[in-house]
Amino acid sequence: MSLLRRSAAILAAAALVLTGCGSGSGSGGKTTLSFFSWDGEESMKALIDAFEKQNPTIDVEFSTAPPVAEYISTLQTRLVSGTAADVFVIAAENKTNLIQGGFVKDLTGKPYMANMSKFNTATYSQDGKAYGMSISSWSAGILYNKDVLAKAGVTTFPTTWDDFVALCRKLKAAGVTPFYDSVTGMPLTLAALVGHENARQGGDVDAQIFAGRKKFGDLWLGPLTNFQQLFTSGVMSKDVVGLTGDQLVDEFANGRVAMISAGPWNVSTLREKAPDMDMAFAGVPTPDGKPFWSGAASPGYAINAKTEHEKEAEAFLAYLGGKEGVALFNKQTQAMTTTSDVTPQIDKVLEPNLRALKEGVFYLPQIAWPRVQDALNTEAVAQLQLMAQGQKQPADVAAALDSRLKDQG
Repeated sequence: MSLLRRSAAILAAAALVLTGCGSGSGSGGKTTLSFFSWDGEESMKALIDAFEKQNPTIDVEFSTAPPVAEYISTLQTRLVSGTAADVFVIAAENKTNLIQGGFVKDLTGKPYMANMSKFNTATYSQDGKAYGMSISSWSAGILYNKDVLAKAGVTTFPTTWDDFVALCRKLKAAGVTPFYDSVTGMPLTLAALVGHENARQGGDVDAQIFAGRKKFGDLWLGPLTNFQQLFTSGVMSKDVVGLTGDQLVDEFANGRVAMISAGPWNVSTLREKAPDMDMAFAGVPTPDGKPFWSGAASPGYAINAKTEHEKEAEAFLAYLGGKEGVALFNKQTQAMTTTSDVTPQIDKVLEPNLRALKEGVFYLPQIAWPRVQDALNTEAVAQLQLMAQGQKQPADVAAALDSRLKDQG
Protein backbone atom coordinates (compact mmCIF):
# COMPACT_ATOMS: atom_id res chain seq x y z
CA MET A 1 0.00 0.00 0.00
CA SER A 2 1.34 3.45 -0.88
CA LEU A 3 2.04 6.00 1.83
CA LEU A 4 -0.81 8.13 0.47
CA ARG A 5 -3.32 5.27 0.65
CA ARG A 6 -2.05 4.20 4.08
CA SER A 7 -2.53 7.75 5.38
CA ALA A 8 -6.00 7.86 3.90
CA ALA A 9 -6.88 4.58 5.60
CA ILE A 10 -5.64 5.84 8.94
CA LEU A 11 -7.68 9.04 8.60
CA ALA A 12 -10.77 7.03 7.66
CA ALA A 13 -10.33 4.81 10.71
CA ALA A 14 -9.93 7.85 12.93
CA ALA A 15 -13.12 9.31 11.49
CA LEU A 16 -14.99 6.12 12.36
CA VAL A 17 -13.74 6.28 15.94
CA LEU A 18 -14.89 9.89 16.27
CA THR A 19 -18.26 8.98 14.81
CA GLY A 20 -18.58 6.25 17.41
CA CYS A 21 -18.25 8.83 20.18
CA GLY A 22 -21.60 10.25 19.10
CA SER A 23 -20.57 13.91 18.88
CA GLY A 24 -18.49 16.16 16.72
CA SER A 25 -18.99 18.25 13.62
CA GLY A 26 -22.43 17.91 12.09
CA SER A 27 -23.53 18.72 8.57
CA GLY A 28 -23.31 22.26 7.28
CA GLY A 29 -20.77 23.28 9.90
CA LYS A 30 -23.11 22.47 12.78
CA THR A 31 -21.94 20.96 16.06
CA THR A 32 -23.40 17.57 16.92
CA LEU A 33 -24.25 17.26 20.60
CA SER A 34 -24.98 13.71 21.76
CA PHE A 35 -27.67 13.10 24.38
CA PHE A 36 -28.39 9.77 26.09
CA SER A 37 -31.59 9.42 28.12
CA TRP A 38 -33.86 6.82 29.61
CA ASP A 39 -36.88 8.82 28.49
CA GLY A 40 -38.09 7.61 25.11
CA GLU A 41 -38.07 9.55 21.87
CA GLU A 42 -41.79 10.28 22.14
CA SER A 43 -41.09 12.24 25.35
CA MET A 44 -37.96 14.08 24.25
CA LYS A 45 -38.45 14.79 20.53
CA ALA A 46 -40.50 17.95 21.01
CA LEU A 47 -37.90 19.39 23.39
CA ILE A 48 -35.01 18.54 21.10
CA ASP A 49 -36.79 20.05 18.09
CA ALA A 50 -37.53 23.26 20.00
CA PHE A 51 -33.94 23.51 21.26
CA GLU A 52 -32.52 22.99 17.76
CA LYS A 53 -34.84 25.67 16.39
CA GLN A 54 -33.49 28.14 18.95
CA ASN A 55 -29.91 26.93 18.44
CA PRO A 56 -29.57 26.40 14.67
CA THR A 57 -25.85 25.66 14.90
CA ILE A 58 -26.41 22.60 17.12
CA ASP A 59 -27.74 19.19 16.11
CA VAL A 60 -28.78 16.92 19.00
CA GLU A 61 -28.03 13.24 18.42
CA PHE A 62 -30.46 11.35 20.66
CA SER A 63 -30.19 7.80 21.98
CA THR A 64 -32.08 5.98 24.70
CA ALA A 65 -32.11 2.81 26.78
CA PRO A 66 -34.90 1.71 29.13
CA PRO A 67 -34.53 2.23 32.88
CA VAL A 68 -33.11 1.20 35.16
CA ALA A 69 -30.56 -1.60 34.82
CA GLU A 70 -30.17 -1.49 31.03
CA TYR A 71 -29.68 2.26 30.96
CA ILE A 72 -27.09 2.23 33.74
CA SER A 73 -25.22 -0.71 32.25
CA THR A 74 -25.13 0.88 28.79
CA LEU A 75 -23.98 4.22 30.16
CA GLN A 76 -21.23 2.61 32.23
CA THR A 77 -19.96 0.67 29.21
CA ARG A 78 -19.85 3.82 27.12
CA LEU A 79 -18.12 5.82 29.85
CA VAL A 80 -15.41 3.19 30.24
CA SER A 81 -14.89 2.96 26.49
CA GLY A 82 -14.84 6.73 26.03
CA THR A 83 -17.95 6.79 23.82
CA ALA A 84 -20.47 8.24 26.28
CA ALA A 85 -22.74 11.08 25.21
CA ASP A 86 -22.01 14.73 25.93
CA VAL A 87 -25.17 14.96 28.06
CA PHE A 88 -26.80 12.04 29.84
CA VAL A 89 -29.17 11.18 32.65
CA ILE A 90 -27.85 10.80 36.19
CA ALA A 91 -30.08 8.62 38.39
CA ALA A 92 -30.37 7.62 42.02
CA GLU A 93 -28.93 4.22 41.23
CA ASN A 94 -25.68 5.47 39.66
CA LYS A 95 -25.12 8.96 41.03
CA THR A 96 -22.38 7.98 43.49
CA ASN A 97 -20.40 6.09 40.85
CA LEU A 98 -20.70 8.94 38.37
CA ILE A 99 -19.70 11.61 40.88
CA GLN A 100 -16.92 9.75 42.65
CA GLY A 101 -15.63 8.36 39.36
CA GLY A 102 -15.18 11.86 37.98
CA PHE A 103 -17.49 11.18 35.04
CA VAL A 104 -19.68 14.29 35.41
CA LYS A 105 -18.98 18.01 35.50
CA ASP A 106 -19.62 20.21 38.52
CA LEU A 107 -22.72 22.32 37.82
CA THR A 108 -22.59 24.35 41.03
CA GLY A 109 -23.45 27.99 40.49
CA LYS A 110 -24.41 27.64 36.85
CA PRO A 111 -27.22 30.08 35.91
CA TYR A 112 -29.55 27.27 34.83
CA MET A 113 -29.36 25.73 38.33
CA ALA A 114 -30.86 28.81 40.01
CA ASN A 115 -34.52 27.79 39.57
CA MET A 116 -34.04 24.17 40.59
CA SER A 117 -35.62 22.82 43.77
CA LYS A 118 -33.16 22.67 46.66
CA PHE A 119 -34.36 19.14 47.42
CA ASN A 120 -33.75 17.99 43.86
CA THR A 121 -30.34 19.62 43.65
CA ALA A 122 -29.30 18.14 46.99
CA THR A 123 -30.25 14.70 45.70
CA TYR A 124 -27.57 14.93 43.02
CA SER A 125 -24.95 16.74 45.07
CA GLN A 126 -21.92 15.64 47.03
CA ASP A 127 -19.72 17.66 49.37
CA GLY A 128 -21.73 20.76 48.57
CA LYS A 129 -21.29 20.48 44.80
CA ALA A 130 -24.11 19.80 42.34
CA TYR A 131 -23.63 17.34 39.50
CA GLY A 132 -27.15 16.87 38.15
CA MET A 133 -29.98 19.19 37.12
CA SER A 134 -33.26 17.58 38.19
CA ILE A 135 -36.37 19.45 37.07
CA SER A 136 -39.12 17.28 38.55
CA SER A 137 -40.06 14.87 41.31
CA TRP A 138 -42.36 11.90 41.29
CA SER A 139 -44.49 9.80 43.56
CA ALA A 140 -45.88 6.44 42.58
CA GLY A 141 -48.63 4.38 44.13
CA ILE A 142 -51.38 2.00 43.10
CA LEU A 143 -53.40 2.86 40.02
CA TYR A 144 -56.78 1.14 39.92
CA ASN A 145 -59.70 0.73 37.56
CA LYS A 146 -62.63 2.24 39.46
CA ASP A 147 -65.26 0.41 37.40
CA VAL A 148 -63.69 -2.99 38.04
CA LEU A 149 -63.50 -2.35 41.78
CA ALA A 150 -67.05 -1.04 41.84
CA LYS A 151 -68.30 -4.26 40.25
CA ALA A 152 -66.64 -6.08 43.13
CA GLY A 153 -68.53 -3.88 45.58
CA VAL A 154 -65.56 -1.64 46.46
CA THR A 155 -66.17 2.11 46.51
CA THR A 156 -63.43 3.16 48.94
CA PHE A 157 -59.85 2.07 48.36
CA PRO A 158 -58.37 0.27 51.41
CA THR A 159 -55.76 1.96 53.56
CA THR A 160 -54.55 -1.04 55.60
CA TRP A 161 -52.40 -3.80 54.16
CA ASP A 162 -54.69 -6.57 55.41
CA ASP A 163 -57.68 -4.96 53.72
CA PHE A 164 -55.69 -4.56 50.50
CA VAL A 165 -54.82 -8.27 50.45
CA ALA A 166 -58.47 -9.06 51.20
CA LEU A 167 -59.49 -6.89 48.22
CA CYS A 168 -57.05 -8.78 45.99
CA ARG A 169 -58.53 -12.10 47.15
CA LYS A 170 -62.05 -10.84 46.49
CA LEU A 171 -61.13 -9.78 42.96
CA LYS A 172 -59.40 -13.06 42.24
CA ALA A 173 -62.43 -15.01 43.48
CA ALA A 174 -64.53 -12.99 41.02
CA GLY A 175 -62.27 -14.08 38.17
CA VAL A 176 -60.30 -10.80 37.94
CA THR A 177 -56.50 -10.59 38.03
CA PRO A 178 -56.05 -8.33 41.06
CA PHE A 179 -52.65 -6.64 41.01
CA TYR A 180 -49.30 -6.41 39.24
CA ASP A 181 -46.07 -4.83 40.40
CA SER A 182 -42.94 -5.24 38.29
CA VAL A 183 -39.98 -7.04 39.86
CA THR A 184 -37.63 -6.28 36.98
CA GLY A 185 -36.53 -3.31 39.10
CA MET A 186 -37.15 -2.17 42.66
CA PRO A 187 -40.89 -2.82 43.18
CA LEU A 188 -42.67 0.46 43.83
CA THR A 189 -45.00 -1.17 46.36
CA LEU A 190 -42.09 -2.49 48.40
CA ALA A 191 -40.29 0.87 48.27
CA ALA A 192 -43.38 2.54 49.74
CA LEU A 193 -43.68 -0.09 52.48
CA VAL A 194 -40.02 0.35 53.42
CA GLY A 195 -40.48 4.11 53.44
CA HIS A 196 -43.46 3.84 55.76
CA GLU A 197 -41.48 1.63 58.15
CA ASN A 198 -38.55 4.03 58.03
CA ALA A 199 -40.84 6.94 58.92
CA ARG A 200 -42.40 4.87 61.72
CA GLN A 201 -38.93 4.28 63.19
CA GLY A 202 -37.96 7.94 63.08
CA GLY A 203 -36.82 8.46 59.50
CA ASP A 204 -33.09 7.81 59.87
CA VAL A 205 -32.80 4.03 59.76
CA ASP A 206 -30.79 4.01 56.52
CA ALA A 207 -28.14 6.22 58.10
CA GLN A 208 -27.92 3.82 61.03
CA ILE A 209 -27.59 0.82 58.69
CA PHE A 210 -24.72 2.42 56.78
CA ALA A 211 -23.08 3.46 60.05
CA GLY A 212 -23.15 -0.16 61.21
CA ARG A 213 -25.59 0.40 64.05
CA LYS A 214 -28.47 -1.50 62.44
CA LYS A 215 -29.02 -4.23 59.87
CA PHE A 216 -31.22 -4.20 56.79
CA GLY A 217 -33.56 -6.61 58.51
CA ASP A 218 -34.36 -3.97 61.14
CA LEU A 219 -35.98 -1.91 58.41
CA TRP A 220 -36.85 -4.34 55.62
CA LEU A 221 -38.08 -7.52 57.29
CA GLY A 222 -41.66 -6.35 57.90
CA PRO A 223 -42.12 -4.78 54.45
CA LEU A 224 -40.56 -7.82 52.76
CA THR A 225 -42.92 -10.12 54.64
CA ASN A 226 -45.91 -8.07 53.53
CA PHE A 227 -44.72 -7.97 49.93
CA GLN A 228 -44.06 -11.73 49.94
CA GLN A 229 -47.66 -12.27 51.06
CA LEU A 230 -48.84 -11.18 47.62
CA PHE A 231 -47.12 -14.24 46.16
CA THR A 232 -47.71 -16.78 48.93
CA SER A 233 -51.43 -15.94 49.00
CA GLY A 234 -51.62 -16.32 45.23
CA VAL A 235 -53.07 -12.86 44.58
CA MET A 236 -50.06 -11.81 42.49
CA SER A 237 -48.61 -14.16 39.92
CA LYS A 238 -44.96 -15.17 39.94
CA ASP A 239 -45.01 -14.18 36.27
CA VAL A 240 -44.46 -10.54 37.27
CA VAL A 241 -40.78 -11.46 37.54
CA GLY A 242 -40.64 -11.20 33.76
CA LEU A 243 -43.03 -8.26 33.26
CA THR A 244 -41.62 -4.83 32.48
CA GLY A 245 -43.31 -1.59 33.47
CA ASP A 246 -44.55 -1.10 29.90
CA GLN A 247 -46.13 -4.56 29.92
CA LEU A 248 -47.90 -3.76 33.19
CA VAL A 249 -49.41 -0.68 31.57
CA ASP A 250 -50.56 -2.71 28.56
CA GLU A 251 -52.22 -5.29 30.80
CA PHE A 252 -54.01 -2.54 32.72
CA ALA A 253 -55.04 -0.62 29.61
CA ASN A 254 -56.52 -3.76 28.09
CA GLY A 255 -58.53 -4.54 31.23
CA ARG A 256 -56.62 -7.69 32.11
CA VAL A 257 -55.63 -6.54 35.60
CA ALA A 258 -57.55 -4.38 38.09
CA MET A 259 -54.62 -2.59 39.76
CA ILE A 260 -50.96 -1.88 38.98
CA SER A 261 -48.11 -0.03 40.61
CA ALA A 262 -47.62 3.11 38.53
CA GLY A 263 -46.36 6.67 38.42
CA PRO A 264 -47.00 9.94 36.57
CA TRP A 265 -45.05 8.71 33.53
CA ASN A 266 -47.74 6.11 32.83
CA VAL A 267 -50.71 8.48 32.66
CA SER A 268 -50.27 9.90 29.17
CA THR A 269 -49.87 6.43 27.68
CA LEU A 270 -52.99 5.19 29.45
CA ARG A 271 -55.03 8.17 28.32
CA GLU A 272 -54.13 7.22 24.75
CA LYS A 273 -54.61 3.47 25.11
CA ALA A 274 -57.69 3.52 27.34
CA PRO A 275 -59.32 6.96 26.97
CA ASP A 276 -62.61 5.86 28.52
CA MET A 277 -61.14 4.18 31.61
CA ASP A 278 -62.14 5.68 34.96
CA MET A 279 -58.92 5.28 36.92
CA ALA A 280 -57.58 6.63 40.20
CA PHE A 281 -54.36 6.68 42.22
CA ALA A 282 -54.00 5.68 45.86
CA GLY A 283 -51.08 5.41 48.22
CA VAL A 284 -49.80 1.96 49.10
CA PRO A 285 -51.78 0.57 52.06
CA THR A 286 -49.69 -0.04 55.19
CA PRO A 287 -50.05 -2.11 58.37
CA ASP A 288 -51.26 0.87 60.42
CA GLY A 289 -53.54 2.32 57.74
CA LYS A 290 -51.38 5.34 56.86
CA PRO A 291 -50.77 5.02 53.10
CA PHE A 292 -47.30 5.76 51.78
CA TRP A 293 -45.81 6.32 48.32
CA SER A 294 -42.59 5.52 46.55
CA GLY A 295 -41.00 8.64 45.16
CA ALA A 296 -37.97 10.85 44.82
CA ALA A 297 -36.40 13.65 42.87
CA SER A 298 -36.49 12.56 39.25
CA PRO A 299 -33.26 11.69 37.44
CA GLY A 300 -31.27 14.75 36.46
CA TYR A 301 -29.25 15.84 33.46
CA ALA A 302 -25.47 15.70 33.72
CA ILE A 303 -22.63 16.83 31.46
CA ASN A 304 -19.92 14.35 30.56
CA ALA A 305 -16.68 15.44 32.22
CA LYS A 306 -14.84 14.61 28.99
CA THR A 307 -17.14 16.38 26.58
CA GLU A 308 -15.51 18.46 23.88
CA HIS A 309 -18.70 20.49 23.57
CA GLU A 310 -19.16 22.00 27.01
CA LYS A 311 -20.59 25.27 25.66
CA GLU A 312 -23.24 23.43 23.64
CA ALA A 313 -23.98 21.04 26.52
CA GLU A 314 -24.57 23.97 28.87
CA ALA A 315 -26.84 25.60 26.32
CA PHE A 316 -28.85 22.37 26.17
CA LEU A 317 -29.20 22.21 29.97
CA ALA A 318 -30.15 25.88 30.04
CA TYR A 319 -33.01 25.10 27.66
CA LEU A 320 -34.12 21.92 29.43
CA GLY A 321 -34.15 23.75 32.77
CA GLY A 322 -35.61 26.98 31.44
CA LYS A 323 -39.25 28.03 31.59
CA GLU A 324 -40.09 26.90 28.05
CA GLY A 325 -38.27 23.58 28.30
CA VAL A 326 -39.74 22.67 31.68
CA ALA A 327 -43.27 23.57 30.57
CA LEU A 328 -42.86 21.49 27.42
CA PHE A 329 -41.45 18.54 29.37
CA ASN A 330 -44.42 18.75 31.74
CA LYS A 331 -46.79 18.75 28.78
CA GLN A 332 -45.09 15.80 27.11
CA THR A 333 -44.69 13.57 30.18
CA GLN A 334 -47.14 14.76 32.87
CA ALA A 335 -44.05 15.12 35.09
CA MET A 336 -44.57 17.01 38.33
CA THR A 337 -41.98 19.67 37.67
CA THR A 338 -40.47 21.46 40.66
CA THR A 339 -38.69 24.50 39.22
CA SER A 340 -39.56 27.84 40.79
CA ASP A 341 -40.81 29.55 37.60
CA VAL A 342 -43.21 26.89 36.26
CA THR A 343 -46.45 25.66 37.80
CA PRO A 344 -46.94 22.11 36.54
CA GLN A 345 -50.15 21.28 34.73
CA ILE A 346 -51.11 17.77 35.75
CA ASP A 347 -53.82 15.30 34.93
CA LYS A 348 -56.54 15.33 37.59
CA VAL A 349 -55.77 11.69 38.36
CA LEU A 350 -52.33 12.78 39.66
CA GLU A 351 -53.66 15.09 42.38
CA PRO A 352 -53.08 12.44 45.13
CA ASN A 353 -49.50 11.99 43.89
CA LEU A 354 -48.81 15.71 44.08
CA ARG A 355 -50.37 15.85 47.54
CA ALA A 356 -48.03 13.04 48.66
CA LEU A 357 -45.03 15.06 47.49
CA LYS A 358 -46.21 18.12 49.41
CA GLU A 359 -46.84 16.05 52.54
CA GLY A 360 -43.48 14.28 52.30
CA VAL A 361 -44.95 10.76 52.51
CA PHE A 362 -42.70 9.23 49.87
CA TYR A 363 -39.44 7.28 49.82
CA LEU A 364 -37.03 5.48 47.52
CA PRO A 365 -34.28 3.23 48.87
CA GLN A 366 -31.80 4.18 46.16
CA ILE A 367 -32.07 7.84 47.19
CA ALA A 368 -31.89 7.06 50.92
CA TRP A 369 -28.78 4.89 50.53
CA PRO A 370 -25.75 7.21 50.82
CA ARG A 371 -23.44 5.00 48.74
CA VAL A 372 -23.15 1.84 46.56
CA GLN A 373 -26.68 2.39 45.30
CA ASP A 374 -26.12 0.48 42.07
CA ALA A 375 -24.68 -2.63 43.75
CA LEU A 376 -27.39 -2.72 46.42
CA ASN A 377 -30.15 -2.14 43.89
CA THR A 378 -28.87 -4.96 41.68
CA GLU A 379 -28.64 -7.29 44.68
CA ALA A 380 -32.09 -6.34 45.93
CA VAL A 381 -33.77 -6.96 42.58
CA ALA A 382 -32.04 -10.32 42.13
CA GLN A 383 -33.03 -11.46 45.62
CA LEU A 384 -36.61 -10.20 45.24
CA GLN A 385 -37.04 -12.15 42.02
CA LEU A 386 -35.93 -15.28 43.84
CA MET A 387 -38.31 -14.49 46.71
CA ALA A 388 -41.18 -14.03 44.25
CA GLN A 389 -40.43 -17.49 42.87
CA GLY A 390 -40.42 -19.02 46.35
CA GLN A 391 -36.67 -19.64 46.44
CA LYS A 392 -35.80 -17.06 49.11
CA GLN A 393 -37.38 -15.81 52.32
CA PRO A 394 -37.55 -12.18 53.54
CA ALA A 395 -34.74 -12.80 56.04
CA ASP A 396 -32.56 -14.11 53.18
CA VAL A 397 -33.11 -10.93 51.16
CA ALA A 398 -32.20 -8.69 54.10
CA ALA A 399 -29.11 -10.77 54.88
CA ALA A 400 -27.99 -10.58 51.25
CA LEU A 401 -28.20 -6.78 51.38
CA ASP A 402 -26.14 -6.74 54.57
CA SER A 403 -23.55 -8.94 52.88
CA ARG A 404 -23.39 -6.80 49.75
CA LEU A 405 -22.98 -3.62 51.81
CA LYS A 406 -20.16 -5.24 53.77
CA ASP A 407 -18.44 -6.42 50.59
CA GLN A 408 -18.68 -2.98 48.98
CA GLY A 409 -17.42 -1.20 52.07
